[in-house]
Amino acid sequence: MNSHRGRGHGHGHGHSHRAHRGPDDEIQVGTTARTVLLAALALALIGTVAGLAIWWPPGDAAARSAENGGAAAQFAAPGVTFPSGEVVAVAERCSGRTGLPDGSGCSTVTVLVDGEDEPVRLDVPPEVVESGLAKGDRVELLRTPAPEEAPDQGASYSYFATERYGTLVWLGVLFVAVVLAVARWRGLLGLVGLAFGGAVVWWWMLPALLDGAPGVGVALTSATAIMFVVLYTTHGFSLRTSTALAGTLLGIALTAGIGVVAIGDARLTGISDETGAILASFGALDFQALLGCALVIAGLGVLNDVTITQASAVWELRAASPHASRTAVFTSAMRIGRDHIASTIYTIVFAYVGTALILLMLLRVYDRPLIDLISTEQLAEEVIRTLVTSIGLVLAVPVTTAIAAVIAAPRADAGAPLKESPVDR
Repeated sequence: MNSHRGRGHGHGHGHSHRAHRGPDDEIQVGTTARTVLLAALALALIGTVAGLAIWWPPGDAAARSAENGGAAAQFAAPGVTFPSGEVVAVAERCSGRTGLPDGSGCSTVTVLVDGEDEPVRLDVPPEVVESGLAKGDRVELLRTPAPEEAPDQGASYSYFATERYGTLVWLGVLFVAVVLAVARWRGLLGLVGLAFGGAVVWWWMLPALLDGAPGVGVALTSATAIMFVVLYTTHGFSLRTSTALAGTLLGIALTAGIGVVAIGDARLTGISDETGAILASFGALDFQALLGCALVIAGLGVLNDVTITQASAVWELRAASPHASRTAVFTSAMRIGRDHIASTIYTIVFAYVGTALILLMLLRVYDRPLIDLISTEQLAEEVIRTLVTSIGLVLAVPVTTAIAAVIAAPRADAGAPLKESPVDR
């Protein structure tokens, strides 16, 4: 009876915010490994806070660029505004794409601008009409005031964009509803972590990069800050989460290191399209470093997914086989990890194919073989991004599994399996 109550007591306290071990279980080594793990994470946290403080952007980077003689961050010429209006008529004036090279002259829309009495008729690219634009839709226009030398001409209007706020709102609401319905409390915590990550990127990482901070340093600081909050918020404070965090941080470091070497060796410029050329006018930015930052951030989400899965796999294996050696647990968990690696690599590759689909189609129609085009700036950048991220992902699996196997040590008492569920799973 007493022994039975002892086992029940040990199991009941397994649902705590840290890995629980009964008093008799501490004879097996694990304390040193846990101390090293937590100390390393503490150092990483201190380094992250230091990075946030050192590279904290002092203000508007674009404004400072203008003050220092750089280009001001003006989206449009002075006096240009962006009024909205409702489409009252859509008319095609020519079929296909036989109009002017820029697509104008083929399709027109008539728009009643907010605050105006008379509608305006303007040319739009044919793909705008082909997208399904119809009467009642709202569009954003670009209004250019009349020139000073001819004020009687009046202002001119041109199409700028279709308002899509309604779609974005209902899709966002649906996303939140689905996450909460399926993942419940854990989903809510995940959304909180996502919001925090977005805030770090928008209000710290991007301003810091525009301020000239080193790209890889900013990437490591941002990624570490995001992972500390996201992992502990979503999965709770526990040794299992700490193990996944350590594996994630090591994976981030590996990705950054390999990325820096690959970018330099490939002589990538970091400017593969006109967007980069426009950004270059706002200041002396290191675009190779920015590309390294992009590599780290691009692989952050999938890397986190792999490490938390491996840590959980080791914990479950240890719970099922408390007497198994660390080697046996590591070997079993790696079998799970290999399956996860195979499926996750597909995810990374096809995600990049999706984002670069138009570019790939353009390269496909060229009359040159793929092997001749693969070293072009645009395609080589995507290939290196995919390969570097995948290498970091693959290496993170054995690293995380090894850390978890060391932390979740064998125990003498099979009646008190290692379990922790700080939040209802």
